[in-house]
Amino acid sequence: MEKLDKIISTAVPMPIEDVDTDQIIPARFLKAVSKEGFGENLFRDWRYTQDGNQVADFVLNNDTYGGKILVAGRNFGCGSSREHAAWALADYGFRVVISSFFADIFRGNALNNGILPLQVSQQTLDEIFKTIENNPNALLEIDVEKQTLQINDKSVTFDIDPYKKVCLINGYDDIDYLLSIKNDIEYFEKNRIFSL
Repeated sequence: MEKLDKIISTAVPMPIEDVDTDQIIPARFLKAVSKEGFGENLFRDWRYTQDGNQVADFVLNNDTYGGKILVAGRNFGCGSSREHAAWALADYGFRVVISSFFADIFRGNALNNGILPLQVSQQTLDEIFKTIENNPNALLEIDVEKQTLQINDKSVTFDIDPYKKVCLINGYDDIDYLLSIKNDIEYFEKNRIFSL
């Protein structure tokens, strides 16, 4: 995975609540077994009409907004446990999703695929939406090591599982992490004492 230690980016505002995984990537696009290519169908039924034309007022079709950060309404990633939702977001280019609440399974899938699900208070989320509305070129700065989000002149902290933090910062998946501590594992194996 690509490392995610610090990111400074504009953001895409999508103030829609209760976005479920079928809206993120509709079930009919889950036929592939590799992670590539899902981005083109991210929010497919909101981005395109049934005959394939872009929906002009959907935010991903609006050139005003862009960046590696998606700012979403409360309860993002609810619904089924499909990992393809995280694949689609990552393939599209998002590295961070900010919301005031995430579904637990989505949170895990996002972290396992190099995406930071950054949970903030509803007040902070509203402030981010307002900032982007006033200035679509506003930059958000996220420091995973320090666990901070900087917006305007305000800095807020966020929580992240310590293990997943190490994985994001180093670009590790679970196997990469185990390989990174291979010497420690071998030392433990050689030096442990069995007692009966």
